[in-house]
Amino acid sequence: MKDPVSRTMLLLDIEKYSDRDDVEQAYLRRVLYDIADRALARAGIDGTQRRRADRGDSVMELIDAAASVPALLRALLTEVPAQLHGYNRLASSSAQIRLRGVVAAGYVAVDEHGGWVGSDLNHACRLLDAPLLRAALRERDNGFALCVSEGVHTGIVRHDHHGVPAADFHPVTLTSKNGPLRGWLHGPVPRGGDDHGDTGAGETPVPGTSGDVPAPGAPAAPRPAREAPAPAEPAPGTRPAAPAAPTGGVVFDFGGGSPRFGGSLVAGDQHGVSGGQVTGDVHLGGTAGEGA
Repeated sequence: MKDPVSRTMLLLDIEKYSDRDDVEQAYLRRVLYDIADRALARAGIDGTQRRRADRGDSVMELIDAAASVPALLRALLTEVPAQLHGYNRLASSSAQIRLRGVVAAGYVAVDEHGGWVGSDLNHACRLLDAPLLRAALRERDNGFALCVSEGVHTGIVRHDHHGVPAADFHPVTLTSKNGPLRGWLHGPVPRGGDDHGDTGAGETPVPGTSGDVPAPGAPAAPRPAREAPAPAEPAPGTRPAAPAAPTGGVVFDFGGGSPRFGGSLVAGDQHGVSGGQVTGDVHLGGTAGEGA
C-alpha cells in the first residue's frame, strides 16, 4: 500500500437510486457523471488533479490538495443546482435526479488493488449516509443537499470566502453506526436536527468542570450531606423540648387527646396498635409528676 496523501474528497449520491429500473439507473449514472464533470471543470479542476471511484449510485472524487477548495464549493453551490434543474425539467417523474453531496479533507492511501483506504474517507462516507442529510434533501427544492466536514468548515467555510457564505452553513450532529458525527449543513436544518450555532450547546461537558450535567438517563449526582445543627440548650426551669422528627417522616402530635394509629385508639393504659405497624421510637408522654 502506498503512503497516505492529503486529498480533498467530493462524494455525490443519487436519492432513491435502487427504486428505479435498469434503464433508468443507467440514465441516472450518466447524468451523475456529467454533473460531477461540469462542477469540477467549473472549479478549474482538470483530469490530472482528480481520481474517481465508482460506487454505482454514487461517485467519489479524490482531488489534489493543491486545487482550490473555495472554488470547488462555489461550483457545487451554483453549478450543481443549475444542472439538476436543467435535467429535471425535461425528465419524466421516474427519471428525476436529486443528489446528496459531501466535501471533506484528509489523508487517503491507495492499496495494491486500487482501493482507497483511510479513516478520513470513512468519515466522509458516514456523513453522506447520515439520516439527517437524507432528511435535508427531502426538504430541498433545488434537489441538492450539501454537507462539509468539520475540517473543511474550520479551514475554509468559516472564513466567508466569496461565493461561500459562512452564515449559510449550520452545525449539525449526524448519527452513524460509528456514533455521532459533527458536520456543517448548507441551508436550513431539517426538523428534528440540531443547530446550536456558535453557542456550544449540545457539546458534552468535560467531567469535573463547572456546569457538568448528567448524561440522559444517568442517575443524578448525590448532594453533599449537611451537618445537623447542635440542639439549643433549654432555658433554666423549663422542660427540655422533644427531639425533632426526622425530615420526611410522619409526625404524630401527642400534646392532647388520645392518639389514633390507623383507626385504633390508644388511651389510658392501652398501648396496643392494630391494623398497622409502628417503627422507630414512639414516645407516649411520661408518668404523672414527671418534669414537675
